[in-house]
Amino acid sequence: METLQEKIAFLKADVSRLMGTIPPNATPIWGKMNPQQMVEHMVEYVGIAYGKVAVEQILSDEARVAKMQMFLQTEKPFMENTPNPLMSSEPPATTMGSMAEAIQALQATIDEFLNTYERNPNLVLPNAFFGQLNFELQVRLLYKHTKHHLRQFGVQA
Repeated sequence: METLQEKIAFLKADVSRLMGTIPPNATPIWGKMNPQQMVEHMVEYVGIAYGKVAVEQILSDEARVAKMQMFLQTEKPFMENTPNPLMSSEPPATTMGSMAEAIQALQATIDEFLNTYERNPNLVLPNAFFGQLNFELQVRLLYKHTKHHLRQFGVQA
């Protein structure tokens, strides 16, 4: 079981390197996103974690939020094909020029996430599914989410 500091180090130092091992034309083991769509998806979701992307409302009721936050504190991974009702059944078109550009954007977004919480350690922000999250829970969510998408393309981390 990785410590919170190890999860932070993984996000800061390993994510971009591991994403870079995925060939841009790789076929996912599950799901419909291609590698670049997945990385761009991660850029958006890291943006949610530090408030760059606003969450309009929490979709889960209080009981579900409590269960979801307990799940974040476990080492259980997200299931393959975990549904996201905020996403269309078809992935959006890519918006960045290349996979490399998307990975650079992801690293910049991760750095901004960490910098935001360094400046505001008590910041708590909403997540549509997991409710109000502090820094520790945001890190746990991003760690699980990142590992989920790496596994989607056969990358063991």
